[in-house]
Amino acid sequence: MSEQNWYNQHVSKNPLINALSASAYIILGVTIMTFVTQPLKNKPDTFFAPVVFLSLLTLSVAVMAFLFFYQPLLFFIEGKKKEAVSLFVKTTGIFAAITAIALILLFSGLI
Repeated sequence: MSEQNWYNQHVSKNPLINALSASAYIILGVTIMTFVTQPLKNKPDTFFAPVVFLSLLTLSVAVMAFLFFYQPLLFFIEGKKKEAVSLFVKTTGIFAAITAIALILLFSGLI
């Protein structure tokens, strides 16, 4: 499989898919952290707690940068500045709407 073919199959130019992927990544991360740390509740933090936290933060920044910026950056480099801005703004807007819905559900007591 050529590099260009792989790219076209695996990188989304759809802002809804990008925003949903970001939300899914967050939900997956929180779910894993909740279950993994459950047995450690009554144990004191060690030196490695902040190391793991910063490592997870770095991984999350890289994943979110890929989901939000990679395709718009490629559009921008190709001279498609309007498409770049449009994809980024739409992805961010959809993600903001998903976040707002989650906050409304949380503060209304539904989740």
